[in-house]
Amino acid sequence: MTRVHCYVTIFTVMTMPICHIIGAGDFFAENLYPRVDGDLIIAADGGLKRLSEIGISPDFAIGDFDSCPTPEPDSRFQIIRLEPEKDDTDMLCSIRFGCGKGFRVFHIHGGTGGRPDHTFANIQCLAYLAKKSASGFLFFQNFVMTAISDCEMQIEGNPGDYISVFAYGGKASGVTLSGLKYPLSDAVLSDDYPLGVSNEFTAQPARISVACGMLLISCPVNAKIY
Repeated sequence: MTRVHCYVTIFTVMTMPICHIIGAGDFFAENLYPRVDGDLIIAADGGLKRLSEIGISPDFAIGDFDSCPTPEPDSRFQIIRLEPEKDDTDMLCSIRFGCGKGFRVFHIHGGTGGRPDHTFANIQCLAYLAKKSASGFLFFQNFVMTAISDCEMQIEGNPGDYISVFAYGGKASGVTLSGLKYPLSDAVLSDDYPLGVSNEFTAQPARISVACGMLLISCPVNAKIY
């Protein structure tokens, strides 16, 4: 089993550059890290408007621009125009672009709210990244979701705060949860039964592992994830 070692949320020391992707959905600017050297900022279609509202310029604007006007040429960022009829969403195209640039950690903002199918598509993007042994984080206002596949991770949260763990894409076997109010040992979770909802942090760091399969994890944005 491989240890996942570079997951980061708001209060965790960043150990790898982050590719920040901003979509056109609900955007909570307080969850967007100040930019550091090596980070990349991509506006996925209407995410360009979200960034302009808080005075941030991306490195790239990628999309078919069906949710906002095609931006005028700008010396501050590069525009990559996509065809409107395509298999990949603008968000997935942006993720693929970031992967091509060598990034392994992705923070997805503006990827929730509005149409539920868009939110679910972005959850699927977390699964796409997990299968590539990369780390994806989808930010809600107070919570963040991530996915892991055939590996383990460690999370520190405030005692009593909620954390939920779900199987994704079928059964997840060899699931072990420790340091939580409701532990599991070598369990099997299925994607049609929400056994792992509303667990709670304790005073100890939580460890979550899955031997075979994929888990979706939801926790507060102020949790520390390693």
